[in-house]
Amino acid sequence: MDINRIRNFSIIAHIDHGKTTLSDRLLHLTGTISDRDMQAQLLDSMDLERERGITIKAHPVTMYYKAKDGIEYELNLIDTPGHVDFSYEVSRSLSACEGALLIVDAAQGVEAQTVANLHLAMQQDLVIIPVLNKIDLPHANVEGVIKQIEDILAIPGEETIAASAKQGIGIEEILEAIVKRVPPPKGDSNDALQALLFDSYYDTYKGVVTHIRVVNGEIKGGTQAKLLHSGKNVEIKEVGSFNPKPYVREKLVAGETGYITANIKTPLDIKVGDTLTDSRNPAKELPGFQEIHPMVFSGIYPINNADYERLKASLAKLQLNDAAFVYQAESSVALGFGFRCGFLGLLHLEIIQERLRREFEMDIIATYPSVVYHVYTTGGEMKEVDNPTFLPSPNFIESIEEPMVKSFIICPNEYIGDMMSLISEKRGLLHHTETLDERRVMLTSRVPLNEILIDFHDRIKSLTRGYGSMDYEHDGYEISDMVRLDILVNSEPLDAFSCIVHKTKAESRGRVLAAKLKDVIPRQQYQIALQAAIGSRVVARETIRAVRKDVTAKCYGGDISRKRKLLEKQKEGKKRMKSVGSVSIPQEAFVQVLKS
Repeated sequence: MDINRIRNFSIIAHIDHGKTTLSDRLLHLTGTISDRDMQAQLLDSMDLERERGITIKAHPVTMYYKAKDGIEYELNLIDTPGHVDFSYEVSRSLSACEGALLIVDAAQGVEAQTVANLHLAMQQDLVIIPVLNKIDLPHANVEGVIKQIEDILAIPGEETIAASAKQGIGIEEILEAIVKRVPPPKGDSNDALQALLFDSYYDTYKGVVTHIRVVNGEIKGGTQAKLLHSGKNVEIKEVGSFNPKPYVREKLVAGETGYITANIKTPLDIKVGDTLTDSRNPAKELPGFQEIHPMVFSGIYPINNADYERLKASLAKLQLNDAAFVYQAESSVALGFGFRCGFLGLLHLEIIQERLRREFEMDIIATYPSVVYHVYTTGGEMKEVDNPTFLPSPNFIESIEEPMVKSFIICPNEYIGDMMSLISEKRGLLHHTETLDERRVMLTSRVPLNEILIDFHDRIKSLTRGYGSMDYEHDGYEISDMVRLDILVNSEPLDAFSCIVHKTKAESRGRVLAAKLKDVIPRQQYQIALQAAIGSRVVARETIRAVRKDVTAKCYGGDISRKRKLLEKQKEGKKRMKSVGSVSIPQEAFVQVLKS
């Protein structure tokens, strides 16, 4: 198709503002999907996405639309996730577009992630088309939200399109706006081939399937191509587009998006952000997007050690699907062989674990999540530590820096007090508050990343009855009083339960862990001491009582010395057992404690 009739656009919004419903409507109205095949959440192919009502992966789809001027246009849509953990997916998708639909809920207004995603789009110089969705709701505040779009996002109110994706209102106006406002892609089909690899996934039959955006030239089956970043030469087997299922095309030309399959044997050969060019007539490398650095680390181990190799293969396939996910092999005394995995946030960690269980049928156990600390030793060197096991002894540590985030919380006025207490509880510092409109404020604060890992987002939602939203960006490192908390069972440390915590919170966390372990470790024939310790100082202790056997049961009456002799013999046996025996902790105990 002529490059002037191609439009590449993305949909960005806060989570649950109706992106997926709108993309379903666009597919239906353009005739890409027939009435018979129509269903909700068409572009959400994973069961997890459908169950949770969220988008996890970016999904490209090609639509053909005959505009009011009588010309048929090719519209390439890339649906994007909305959750803060998946902002890297959004940035990758936006790099393949010229325009973006910014969806704002008419009932909820501008949220934290709306602002963050708009900034991502503006960094790429995209044309923004604001869409006010859900105007059919009885409590929709159309005028108020248009004013918010003008005041907070600095977009003229008259550019906003009022729509309801559920009722089908304003969908045609959106399509016309895409055709009129979004510029056609720049590029020339006669130039040397230049294509951007912006995503990939693993197919059981086709192998590695790579999503590409052709910037210059054209690509077809049989092309001898080269990946500039990795230096690999590949032969293109098949090219095609999505509608939303993949279908084969003769070729993809400059400005179009689609997929390629090639003789790529392993997921590790593909680097997202790489440039594909003709190996006989190579072009320059395109500016890719920045490498994503994981912020949260957790150990993932197979419950059955025989599944180690299968887990390794499953993680390799998942890494292909998800460029931000990294892993490396590690071993633990308690859990055996496993992998140290890096994630962008807690939802990302949860999704990867769930996908391992469902898509690859793996029984796994994950250790407590931790972040990357900068540890300065007395010898003057700096170490990056993400695993408590590798933290040096306290007498060798000069200082420890922990990662900080700048958090933006948008909430109704009446919950300011609750939000300030929560920030204070999480060792955060409130920088300033900003009034957005007569109902809502935005609190900007600096909080340690370690503190927002587990329940920060959930606490905001529960304290504000669902009206609060949060976004964050990384804000450097800060010196902090961090210590390693060890759990000892009969004076033997359990590496699986070690964690790096702030000194003020170490005692309470030690008590909770010791109490939980007391419930799940089975009783032995001798007393077991459970201790939480910082270095050599014990901060919490629980005792598992011994299983008692009445050795004097066979003595009916008679001399007391006979009973005492039996009890002394038992005491000696227990003492010997305690000195040579070790406490075997069942796998279920680890699973239960780490789950909690």
